[in-house]
Amino acid sequence: MKVLIALSAVLCVVLAKDQPRKAIVYLQGTSGVTGNVTISQSSCTEPVFIEINVVGLTPGKHGFHIHEKGDLTDGCASTGGHYNPDKVSHGAPNDQVRHVGDLGNIAADENGIAKTSYSDTVVSLYGARSVLGRAIVIHAEVDDLGKTNHPDSLKTGNAGGRVACGVIGILAPFDEPYGDCSSGQQGLLPAVITIVASILAARLLVV
Repeated sequence: MKVLIALSAVLCVVLAKDQPRKAIVYLQGTSGVTGNVTISQSSCTEPVFIEINVVGLTPGKHGFHIHEKGDLTDGCASTGGHYNPDKVSHGAPNDQVRHVGDLGNIAADENGIAKTSYSDTVVSLYGARSVLGRAIVIHAEVDDLGKTNHPDSLKTGNAGGRVACGVIGILAPFDEPYGDCSSGQQGLLPAVITIVASILAARLLVV
């Protein structure tokens, strides 16, 4: 019985990496732009699902990025640059080379409403590169996705000023797992096998 209890406890720790996570962002700006974004991820090996609902924008496309700091002490200006842990050039969401925070553009209709949803395989709510606690920023202009000759194209997409922002916070409470998510699901099975073998071996020695 003690062996089963110990095994159950260990498995809970190992499998905590697969606990679903959900984050929320309340967006607000100085020009009447408001909205919210939810980010969901079912496990550390799955893409995130991003749902966006924003009002008060000027019609057309607007750069939409994750910035490095969840600091709003000076409004959107204090959120720093795009979240870019790999120190690479700015790009489009589907480019091989891009900032983690490069989420392209959102499009507002004639009423200033932008409502959309999509998946992303680079952003994560798990591990050392989690975006929890960072910020989402909406820009005044279209993001050129790093495809023009403008001096800021490969840095910011030349997306202009910041019209709204918000900190990425926890929506659905979850337990913080032990360790990182670098190995994902493929690393779970060997770990479980090793743990089970160790516990059974110790049990046999006692007997």
